[in-house]
Amino acid sequence: MTGIVEIHIPLTAAPDGAPGAYAYPWIDRVEDFLVELEDEGAVEVYDDGEEHGDAYIFFISGADEAGLLAAASRVATLDGVPTGAFAMVTDEAAPEFGMGRRVALPVS
Repeated sequence: MTGIVEIHIPLTAAPDGAPGAYAYPWIDRVEDFLVELEDEGAVEVYDDGEEHGDAYIFFISGADEAGLLAAASRVATLDGVPTGAFAMVTDEAAPEFGMGRRVALPVS
């Protein structure tokens, strides 16, 4: 079974956004960062990120749990990413989002 870490980030608009500008530029920043990690071979992007309720969720796999949580911690501390992010440690057999063990980010 493939281990997956879901990175849940509160869907909060950027506080310094210009009127009419895209409200969530941090989503693109996180996606770019995860692609960089994937290119380095550190993690795999398991699935496309998506909005779910009041959060945006990114999915990573391809490393052991410690490596995935380290990557999730790095995501949570990127400039512009809203505070309050957390990870869910799960696997591909989970029936829906948020099923697993919750881990506060960044992991200390």
